[in-house]
Order: sequence, then C-alpha cells, then structure tokens
Amino acid sequence: MREEAVEPRAEGPRGFDAVGMLTVYLVLLFAIPSNVTLTGLGAYGRPSLLWGLLLLGWWSVWRLQGNVASGGWIRQPTRIAMTAFVIVALASFAQAMLRGQPADQVSPAMSAMVRLASWTGVFLVGLDGIGRTSDAARLLRRLVLSSALLSTLGLLQFVMRRSLLDWVGFIPGLTYEAEESVALRGMFARATGTATHPLEFGAVVVGTLPLCIAAAMSNGFRNSEKRLVRWWLPVAASVAVCLVSVSRSAIIGLAVAMLSSLPNMTRRARYVLVVGAVVSVGVVSVAVPGMFSTVVSLFVGATDDPSTRSRADALSRVPEFLSASPVLGAGLGTFLPRYYIFDNQWVLTLVDLGVAGTLALAAIFITSGWSALKASRSSADHCTVKMGRSLVASVFTLAVLYMFFDAFAFPMSVGVLFLLSGLCGALHRVTAKRVVARHALRGTE
Repeated sequence: MREEAVEPRAEGPRGFDAVGMLTVYLVLLFAIPSNVTLTGLGAYGRPSLLWGLLLLGWWSVWRLQGNVASGGWIRQPTRIAMTAFVIVALASFAQAMLRGQPADQVSPAMSAMVRLASWTGVFLVGLDGIGRTSDAARLLRRLVLSSALLSTLGLLQFVMRRSLLDWVGFIPGLTYEAEESVALRGMFARATGTATHPLEFGAVVVGTLPLCIAAAMSNGFRNSEKRLVRWWLPVAASVAVCLVSVSRSAIIGLAVAMLSSLPNMTRRARYVLVVGAVVSVGVVSVAVPGMFSTVVSLFVGATDDPSTRSRADALSRVPEFLSASPVLGAGLGTFLPRYYIFDNQWVLTLVDLGVAGTLALAAIFITSGWSALKASRSSADHCTVKMGRSLVASVFTLAVLYMFFDAFAFPMSVGVLFLLSGLCGALHRVTAKRVVARHALRGTE
C-alpha cells in the first residue's frame, strides 16, 4: 500500500486553501520590492505585511468555527515554541510601555508588534493549513521558483549595475523608496534583488538553496524517475549570485547550505554539486576579473574591517544594554540603531527580548529542525524524506546567517523563516498521522 493512501485529506471551511493563500504571500514577499508601501500607510503599508495580517485573521475565523487541523491535534513543538516567543514579546512590550519610552521609540515598538502578528499569521496558516505532503511539495516548488527568479534578478543587477526596479515608483498608489544607486564594494555592484539590503538578499537566496538542491534531485519533489535539468537551474542561479555577491556572509552561508545538504544527496549528486561549485568558482574568476582576489581579501582582511570590528565590539556592550531587564529585555523594536547596530539578530534579540526571548527564538529553530527531521525519518516516501531533510538544512542555514545581520528588520528574511517553520510543523503532523493510520489499518487486519 502506498503511503499516500493512508493520508487523510485536509478538511476545513469552504475554500480553505492554504497553499493558494501562502502562494499569494510568496508573490508579495518576493516580487514586490521590500521598500514599497501603500501610499499613506507608512511602515504598515508593506503588501506582504498586510497579507500576513489577513492570514492571521483568516486562521482565527477558521479556528473560531471549531475547526482543527485535519485528523485532530497532534502535539506540535513548533507551535509551543512560537507561542512562547509571542508571549515573551507581548510581556516585554507591556513592560517597556509601563516603564515609559521616549516618543520616538513608541511607534517602532507598535510597528514591531504588528509585524509579529503578521509573521504569526504566516506561521499558523502553514502549520495548520497544509494537510498533505503534496500540498507542501507544491508550495516548496513555488518557493524554489521564487528564489530562482530572485537570484536571476540579482545577477542582472550585478551585470548591469542598476536596480532595474525604478519603474515601480510610477505605479499609482505605491510609495517606492528608491536607492540613488546600486551599493558597491570595491568595483563590484552588490545585488539586492527585491530585498532592502544585500545581506537580506544573500540570506534569502542561501537559506532556500537546500530546497533548490532537493528539488533538483527529486524532479521538483515528485515521485518520478525523471531528472529534469530545469530543476538544476535554480541551484546554478543561486550559487552564481552568491559567488558574485561580494559578501562574507553570503559565501559563509553558501558553504553552510551546501555542507548541510550533503546528507540529503546521493553520491552522484554530491559529486555533481562539488564539481559544479569548483567549476563555477573558476568560471567566475575568469569571467569577472578581480572578483576572486576581492572575495579572498574579505576574509584575509576581516579583522581590520570596520563591520567585523563592530560585531566583535557589540558583544562587550551587551551586558550594559541588558542590565535594566535581563529576562524580558528592552522590548521588541525599542532598541533603535542610534544606540548601537549589532548586525547580529541573535544579539539584538537578547537585548530586545532578553534571555527568555532568545531562548524562545532558539526553540523555534530547534523545534522546526526537529519536526522536519522527525518527518523524514518516519516516512518511507522519497519526496517526504527529501522535503524534510532539505527543510532541516534551510532552517539551520538561516540560524547561522542570523548571526551576520539584524534579520528581523528586513521583511523577506524573517518571512521566509516563519513560513518554513510552519511547513516543518505541518510535515511532522502529516507524517505522524500517516503512522497512526498505518497502525490502525494493521490492527484491523
């Protein structure tokens, strides 16, 4: 009996199609530049932010109607971790407001809580709305395609030394905070895609690379013997744009993503990936004179780089900023750049949400990885195994990359995290129900 046969179909209210709703979120997150807002709404006007709030409301109505995820509740570690993170954030916000804040910190704190509500909506719809592994596969294919298009845009920006997004500012009803020019490092343009910063762009591309690799090895997460070359194109685009990103974090993330993907690969695929990476380095070195020496200098001279020294000095300042409230921190969104720029989300979370918030964020990463790994180990389905292991690799890669920039300040990087976390929990729920269903079938034989 095929494993898919014992999987119950997702049930919910009429038209409850989480894949479709989350696909809209992906389009808004990847296709619309992150610094585009609806005119008049300011920081609250990002389309992806508003859609996340809609998802939260949609999920709330669905739950108020008495619905639960298909097959009933299964204990979800990711739900517990996310609940803990939200509770800590709310408690920290309340404490910060009761303590009193400068006028210019109240609005950022309110905005941070609205963003948290949006992320929660994405997480919950992914967690409870994905009822079949085929649904998860469809959504991951669309995420891989989105990442491939983003990488392609980044390559075009690098070559043409232009953002290629100026036309967005002419659309009525939208406010586009266009950059005057493409960011440069040395003589090379730093691609941003539709992200607000090269660091965010690199994190999203590298964070989804394990999913691109898994899709290439499974014909787009399908149980098929065919191996289509087109599924390797997202991998090629992602690796290429990372090699020309002129970014230490992107190069480190690329290495982490490839190494964490190796357990999910056949021997032949590992050979192809390693050889392809070496060839890509050679091609880039020849095709882009000066790129190889520039990238090497990023690491050789890292100790003298101002951004590296700033990150190192930040650790010595943490006790000072944390002393007022070590458990709950200063409050999400209240620690403004004028105080210090950490360029490290883990450290910033420690200051914003204290020890409790940092542990809760770590729990989201850990439980997401555990859930996906548990799903891959309890399933005999080839695609489910590939999806589970690649999700583990992606979550781990994002956890590492969060040490290199303030990820929560950028919508794309944090949106991808909570979407993947929800998918990890959903995959765990679906495979756990399959195991229960198989045992029930055997018990009746």
